[in-house]
Amino acid sequence: MIDIVAVLRAEDAVLDFLSVLADPRRTEVHVLCGDTRAHLVLPPGTELRERLAVLARHVRPVDDTAASPGPEPLAALVRRAAAGRSARLWTHSPADNRRGRGVLGRDAALAGAGLPVRHAVGYSPFLQFISDLDRPLDGSQVTAKLDFVNRHCGHLLRSASPEQMLYTARVPATERYFEAQPGERDRLFALLSSLDDGAASVEDPWEFESSPYEAERLDATTAWIAGRLSPADGPLIEVGACEGALTARLGAKGFAVEATEPNTPFRDRLVARVGDTAQVHPDGLEELAARPRLPGAAYLLIEMLYYGQDLDLLDALPTDRVFVALEPEALATRLAPWLERAAHWEAAEEEVLVRPALEAVCGGRAYLSKRGSTGVLLHRRTTG
Repeated sequence: MIDIVAVLRAEDAVLDFLSVLADPRRTEVHVLCGDTRAHLVLPPGTELRERLAVLARHVRPVDDTAASPGPEPLAALVRRAAAGRSARLWTHSPADNRRGRGVLGRDAALAGAGLPVRHAVGYSPFLQFISDLDRPLDGSQVTAKLDFVNRHCGHLLRSASPEQMLYTARVPATERYFEAQPGERDRLFALLSSLDDGAASVEDPWEFESSPYEAERLDATTAWIAGRLSPADGPLIEVGACEGALTARLGAKGFAVEATEPNTPFRDRLVARVGDTAQVHPDGLEELAARPRLPGAAYLLIEMLYYGQDLDLLDALPTDRVFVALEPEALATRLAPWLERAAHWEAAEEEVLVRPALEAVCGGRAYLSKRGSTGVLLHRRTTG
């Protein structure tokens, strides 16, 4: 069996897969570089130093445009490397926080359909993975890895690029790998996608429907809102309703909800879920502030002010009450400083909705820290 290592950039083969290159059996290894579509052949029997010398010639300058060529070009490279032989594919994790590597890992797994695939845990500071194979490097292998970095990747040690910069946590002394079914890979990819289109690539990417933590958070948020308003007070405008986990709960309490969601796949699922029990709109916060056409008893900004939105937009919303929920750190760094200077808003109350917890995700493949949620009810200041 030959080994095929599919990576975004040539140095990744050393950083996360040196144990494959240094396998004592010294089997044939093919390295596929997604950014250049280079196909590097490391013949059987070659020593590690020879293999590293080949890879060193392909280390490139910092390039934040480096990207996966996509599943089909990668599939062609994999077929060429395998050439009909038994092969094993190694690649990045779909949940690697360096997004280019995450995309490459997902695409390579699709490209290697039919081959056994092992993903490197790689750089994933927010997730703890349950790995299937751990390979601690010995002293000589660590020395070889560090020498490669210092000789050939000095520009990456000095780089400020979040994607390309190298530091201790990105040069592991133990290389960890896991296998995943297609559904697990998709969920891992979506979990780390945040606002980009990948987040909506699977239904319920943040597992609102299966997570005990999220159920507690959503139930507590619903109770908090229902304890301050009644359905007779008027409609609630829920900004960033996603797939409707909170919308449905509020509807069950008798509230009329105007749910807004700019992401098309999420909005389609939202419509399918709430039917005619809520009105659905494609607006984001910016559009709602620019065209204040949805007056309501309150606006709901629940777990969505994490992405640098201009909080002064709240001034234009046609309501005197805004319910905000965020993790405590975001409240302290985002909302509290804004409230200190806000001319039109004040915090009427603050309530802890759910405490932090550690929770398994993606079918138990990994676990992470859920950071808690605190609600703040904002009232518009009266003038005169």
